[in-house]
Amino acid sequence: MSATPIVPTITEENRPFWDAARAERLEMQRCSACRHVRYPISAVCPRCLDAAAEWIELSGRGSVLSFVVFERAYNPAWADRVPYNVALIQLAEGPRMFSNVVGVPNEAVVVGMPVRVVFEPVAGTDVVLPRFAPE
Repeated sequence: MSATPIVPTITEENRPFWDAARAERLEMQRCSACRHVRYPISAVCPRCLDAAAEWIELSGRGSVLSFVVFERAYNPAWADRVPYNVALIQLAEGPRMFSNVVGVPNEAVVVGMPVRVVFEPVAGTDVVLPRFAPE
């Protein structure tokens, strides 16, 4: 029996991000005033504090800035993934996000590795998570 999956809390503020992921697009907010692409999602721009923003589709390309491999599950929902990596991805458009590098053994993940976004549905939910695969 597998553990209940961990899924994000979807709010009106972050819904566009998760709706885009379900459609296999990586979208983030861009400030309407200073054009800063921001993540995590926020009500105001961290650079200029303007509240106006639009959602834009990103290329989904980036590189591994840093990563760690977990050898034990810190939550039962991840037990079937051990060992698994958690990577800090530097996106081409500027933001950084934590995710996983998939499609290769953990030993193949290296800092600087070019990656592209892929989308993984969470079983039993309507949530789709952005992950990253080698380019």
